[in-house]
Amino acid sequence: MTQPTVLVTGANRGLGLKFTELYAQKKFNVLATCRAPQNADRLLKLAEQSDLITIYPLDVGINEEIEDLSHKIKDVPIDILINNAGIWRSSSLGSANRQAWLESFAINSIAPYEVIQALLPNIKMGVLKKVVSITSKMGSIDDNTSGGSYIYRSSKSALNMVMRSLENDLRSYDIATLTLHPGWVQTDMGGMNALINDEQSVSGMIEVIDALNIKNSGRFIDYAGKHINW
Repeated sequence: MTQPTVLVTGANRGLGLKFTELYAQKKFNVLATCRAPQNADRLLKLAEQSDLITIYPLDVGINEEIEDLSHKIKDVPIDILINNAGIWRSSSLGSANRQAWLESFAINSIAPYEVIQALLPNIKMGVLKKVVSITSKMGSIDDNTSGGSYIYRSSKSALNMVMRSLENDLRSYDIATLTLHPGWVQTDMGGMNALINDEQSVSGMIEVIDALNIKNSGRFIDYAGKHINW
């Protein structure tokens, strides 16, 4: 097999940055995307240290940028696509802002579908054929026993449904899908009170992705491989 390729969205910080670092260490070609590469100091530094990392500009909230990326890499096989880019918008009963809600659906729910759709020819050309979306346990309807977080919860629940549909539609192309909860991680989004660090989370998620195949496709699990009810 030739050197495999992984594409990571939201690669400038947090989980995306760690995915980029660890996959480069595994000798993958890494296509690392983010909104403003010129300001992504840590990602630029990683790319300077490894010729396996190529950075592309991509705001997943802008469909034209997704299409532009697909044209730039139209002949590049993608073995693993990781939809990591996402946003958190605070919301509680009485404080859920409509515009923030729409923005969250655009980034967290619709964009992953658009990225997969635009890059499907690349994934078909790949050998491993894996599509992964980073979701959250907070998107589990079964797990919601505390309420609140209306915007984030609903946008991730919608992503989970998108991935459930894609599992059925992509299976005919032998493309395996995975809906993956990273745990509560010490990142800008998760905060410093979180239970695990980005190394623990991403190392675990990579092991789970390694084990992904068409036979176990379509699962909603966490970084340790634990099943989560939808």
